[in-house]
Amino acid sequence: MNSRQEQLAAFDRLLTIMDELREQCPWDKKQTLESLRHLTIEETYELGDAILDNDLEEISKELGDLLLHIVFYARIGREKQAFDIADVANGICDKLIHRHPHIYGDVDVDNEEDVKANWEAIKLKEGKRSVLEGVPRSLPALVKAGRIQEKVAGAGFDWEKPEQVYQKLEEEMGELQTEVQGGDLNKIEAEFGDVLFSMVNYARFLGVNPENALERTNKKFSRRFQYLEKRAKAAGQNLQEMSLEEMDQYWEEAKQHD
Repeated sequence: MNSRQEQLAAFDRLLTIMDELREQCPWDKKQTLESLRHLTIEETYELGDAILDNDLEEISKELGDLLLHIVFYARIGREKQAFDIADVANGICDKLIHRHPHIYGDVDVDNEEDVKANWEAIKLKEGKRSVLEGVPRSLPALVKAGRIQEKVAGAGFDWEKPEQVYQKLEEEMGELQTEVQGGDLNKIEAEFGDVLFSMVNYARFLGVNPENALERTNKKFSRRFQYLEKRAKAAGQNLQEMSLEEMDQYWEEAKQHD
């Protein structure tokens, strides 16, 4: 592993390269905060894929891509005379120190939940009007549900036991089935949303990240279906002409290769 001096030298090298690209490269010179935004989101998802695959080499590469974006935004901020990379770093350092009084102050905590509760209380003292202000509007709905639940739990609005959450889930499932029988699509959608929200909440109590869990299933399903396609092609069969029973045979084979 690199020493702290080597780490700082590497970061200084990146800042130098960023300055050179911004001043000399036609593409880099044209970029704005807005034009980089969608690329940053894409890079974040690529990092998420690498983490789910537990590919440490790829994680390192994707972190580099994200670090480039951070340095890029800071360079643009400097051009606007609004902020630079030192402001960004010092800002997060100050925030971390302020929001960790159990490390840098005289506050005592017993566990992780105490830390979360203190964190939310401190943010409200900083002027936040709602504990939900920190949840980005553009988050995917599944991720947003989890963040909303974490935020309100930090403020003390939470269930006490996993069993209570599961009972709520069963209750919401029953209400969904009632609306399915009624046939009103708007009401069905509303109840389906309640079921998903309860599922996310139950996952939190189980210590499971619902986004990661669903993506693992997506990958598993895709892997099995592609195996099915491969086996069918090798046998000279067309999926559209195969029966469900024939496809299920390959599907069961695929499960053995997980």
